[in-house]
Amino acid sequence: IGFLKKAYELSLLCDADVALIIFSSRGKLSEFGSSSISQTIERYRQYCYTPQDNSEHEQQYSYQVLTKLQAKYESLQHLQRHLQGEDLGSLGVDELQNLEKQLDRALVKAREKKTQLMLERMEALRVKEHDLEERNKQPKAKLEEVEERVRAIRSLQCDIAAVGNNGIWVQTSQFNPIEPETLQIGNRLVPPEAAIDETTVAEDSCNLPHAWL
Repeated sequence: IGFLKKAYELSLLCDADVALIIFSSRGKLSEFGSSSISQTIERYRQYCYTPQDNSEHEQQYSYQVLTKLQAKYESLQHLQRHLQGEDLGSLGVDELQNLEKQLDRALVKAREKKTQLMLERMEALRVKEHDLEERNKQPKAKLEEVEERVRAIRSLQCDIAAVGNNGIWVQTSQFNPIEPETLQIGNRLVPPEAAIDETTVAEDSCNLPHAWL
């Protein structure tokens, strides 16, 4: 009885043809039909077992989809113009407030995205700077090593020059205690006074800063 009552209410509320057939466990038949049960069953058979034109259904479905897409496209066009500040005269107060909220949300998202991109770019620059520092460490160490070698060579040259000049002066003093004689250095003859001057110049040159050398 409960099912029959529900079927009756459903037929009234939905304005639909309802047919209900119930067999109990004892074989008792209960049925309800808002119209003729046989006619409803026949309509059911025709709908389920009669082949239908699929192309017609596909065309109807495609038309519905196209209509929805076209309506959505037009709505997006209107929204785009409104976001650009165009065609605002036709909008009411509520619509303008809604548009303002959309613009605020879009502005917040744009700022967040901009901040994210700037942070990512700064991080990439930090990594690049670190890589460049690591690459420059080796050439810098090699340059310092070369400079140290150059300083050692210059110091050794000055020591050798000082020892050589002192030897020449000692020999001159021993073999010529009274009369100065002309000294031969290399392929040219140099008076003792000039030899002393050259020794002094050589010693002074070793004491000059490296920049003058």
